[in-house]
Amino acid sequence: MTTEIDRPTTRTVVTAGVPPRRLRARSDRPVRAVLKHVLLALGVLTTLYPVLWMIVSSLRPDGQIFGNPSIIPTDFHVENYAYGWTALGKPFSLYLWNSAIVVAGSIIGNLVSCSMAAYAFARLRFRFQGPAFAYMLVTIMIPVHVLIVPQYVLWAQLGLVGTFLPLILPKLLATDAFFIFLMVQFIRGLPKELDEAARIDGAGHGRIFFQIILPLMKPALATTAIFTFIWTWNDFFTQLIYLTDPKLYTVPIALRSFIDAQSQSSFGGMFAMSVVAVIPLILAFAFGQKHLVQGIATTGLK
Repeated sequence: MTTEIDRPTTRTVVTAGVPPRRLRARSDRPVRAVLKHVLLALGVLTTLYPVLWMIVSSLRPDGQIFGNPSIIPTDFHVENYAYGWTALGKPFSLYLWNSAIVVAGSIIGNLVSCSMAAYAFARLRFRFQGPAFAYMLVTIMIPVHVLIVPQYVLWAQLGLVGTFLPLILPKLLATDAFFIFLMVQFIRGLPKELDEAARIDGAGHGRIFFQIILPLMKPALATTAIFTFIWTWNDFFTQLIYLTDPKLYTVPIALRSFIDAQSQSSFGGMFAMSVVAVIPLILAFAFGQKHLVQGIATTGLK
């Protein structure tokens, strides 16, 4: 009589059929992920370096600003902010308020005029609509420096040079073709059945625009408002041309006033007020980033 004893068997897991190259590729994935994150971190640091250097330079004395490229602060001269706030003979809040007036007028003008022009191109049918839309797109490629001379002559003949009106009134005439094109593409993506249903109820173009189309255009309107805010707040050339009274200077012109070729320049105060001027832009982008990305994405998909 024989008895059989079960012996424990050992199993070995073998990656059968997997080429060695794939095994090496799998083992290299963590290394590639680390390298990718390191490169991304270096890219972010390179992009943010000018901003960080500006913030650190606002806390340094004038003699150490351009001789020290480091972004690690050693001395904290907070008095640069107090000096820069009143260095131009008037409080810097005056220039912030002037920029706010120009920005608010430009945003309202672009939202009203560009949305109405976009509705006309997207929903109405009129003679020479195609050539008019093409001509509008061509104006995007025309630089502002080509138009500034005839525009200045026009505003000078109207006696409006030296006021905010040359910077605000053109926005009420739908002169920013980029925003018109942005809204046209958005409106064309909206179903026309909404318009037809409103016409059956007796609504005209005005009611359709204000009660149906305009509420659905919030992403495009938010994108227009954010871009208008950033571009107008940073605008230096046109504001320098039209604003001749120091009491009407905006933030870019006020920052330029810190540098004087004939006398001593105050770089510490200029960098301090530059930090103050950047804060509204950061806040606008932080609070409007969601609507900005949504507006650009939906416009591109439709």
